[in-house]
Amino acid sequence: MAQSYEDRLIRVVTYIHDHLDGDLSLDALADVAALSRFHFHRVWTGMTGETLAQTTRRIRLYRAAVALVQEPGDLSSIAAQCGYRDQSAFTRAFRETFGITPGVYRARARAVPPLRAKTGKSDKMYDVDIRMSDSKRIAGIMHKGDYMTISQAFETASATMAARDGFAQTRGMVGLYWDDARSKPKDELRSCAGFIVSDEFIISPPFEQVDLPGGRVAVLTFRGAYTGLQGAYDFLFGDWLQSSGAVPRDVPCLELYVNSPADVPPQDLVTEIHLALE
Repeated sequence: MAQSYEDRLIRVVTYIHDHLDGDLSLDALADVAALSRFHFHRVWTGMTGETLAQTTRRIRLYRAAVALVQEPGDLSSIAAQCGYRDQSAFTRAFRETFGITPGVYRARARAVPPLRAKTGKSDKMYDVDIRMSDSKRIAGIMHKGDYMTISQAFETASATMAARDGFAQTRGMVGLYWDDARSKPKDELRSCAGFIVSDEFIISPPFEQVDLPGGRVAVLTFRGAYTGLQGAYDFLFGDWLQSSGAVPRDVPCLELYVNSPADVPPQDLVTEIHLALE
């Protein structure tokens, strides 16, 4: 199974190379990789150390650099075949990467080796267990926008639960995160703050009901301030998935907050990241 992730990544790289002027959207590349659209960007970033946008830009600019030296076409046609509809955007991106404009680069007629990925992968290891999970019924407050501003949704969820004297029917505070924060504009990110609740709890506005299916889940236990969670996600979707050969299901990631910043210092916080597996 570990080999299958290598195959998936190679298929995506090949597709990008062959379709630089085509559809390289997240959904299209997730289909090429045959991976969940919920998780594909997290998998890609965790395993390669760079975002899909960085990968695509790097491949486009390298292909453009080769074309400038080897092909006679004008700058606008080379920009277009490498996926840049706007020549000024192409010139700006090229200058930012190579330090000179495409015209000057062509005049020097110098080929370059392939641009290397800037891997940001960490060597830090985390504990990951595979468990069988029951289905979960969640009373949540939906949030759309920057994940860093979800605190208001958590406060609303807590205040509402307190007003309804419902804490006895909760099974833990959770956050659901549908998107990799690096995969789309911040104002399009989707998340939810709330509680796992019993079947008897009546879910009514401002709560919305979110049902998560049971089954196999990988649970990464993270200890420390919430600001370090991104590194844990990168490990789970990178090193751990690659070595385990497991495949994510189309279910959003769930964070279960074992304790609270109100009770313990940041370094003693414990958060479980739940990733549903096929």
